[in-house]
Amino acid sequence: MTDTPTKQETQSKNDNVPAAMPSEQKKNNRNNDRKRNRRGDSKNLERDSDWQERVVQIRRVSKTVKGGKKMSFRAIVVVGNEKGQVGVGVGKAGDVIGAVRKGVSDGKKNLVRVPLTPNNSIPTLSIGRDGAANVLIRPAAPGTGVIAGGSIRTVLELAGIKNVLAKRLGSKTPLNNARAAMVALSQLRTHKSASRERGISLEQLYS
Repeated sequence: MTDTPTKQETQSKNDNVPAAMPSEQKKNNRNNDRKRNRRGDSKNLERDSDWQERVVQIRRVSKTVKGGKKMSFRAIVVVGNEKGQVGVGVGKAGDVIGAVRKGVSDGKKNLVRVPLTPNNSIPTLSIGRDGAANVLIRPAAPGTGVIAGGSIRTVLELAGIKNVLAKRLGSKTPLNNARAAMVALSQLRTHKSASRERGISLEQLYS
């Protein structure tokens, strides 16, 4: 005679079925977490994609130690988003890639916000100095373009300035010129902020 399953056995089997549900829920939760992480990574990539990096100079430098000379690379990097934020960084490492990576992180730590006019120019004339380098930056009419050279041009372009006149006065060192341009950009003020600091109206400022 064949054994037929009793009611108790069928009930016990049915009771054992829901026990597999928590594992399925865990899998679903893991999949949802992965999707969220992917979305967060894509957002971070979009934020990082706004920044542009340009290497101004790479030089092989040496440091004298007890055993002799230790060779390394120095990279000067300009970082900007072309929306009014720019920074200059310097990185040193044993290889070029590491030096550039350090320069990018250093540039993002030393960002300067630049006030831009509707014509993508600067509001007023500014002069910056770093070491023996002097940089003069002057606003220009629409359609002029970026009239500058060397590392100063790189700084102005990554800051988002499209109409400007710049002149290098003094030293020709790329690092000093880039830092002098940063000093000049950090000194810029809009007409509204200047009138607010002086406690006068814009009409009196222009008169």
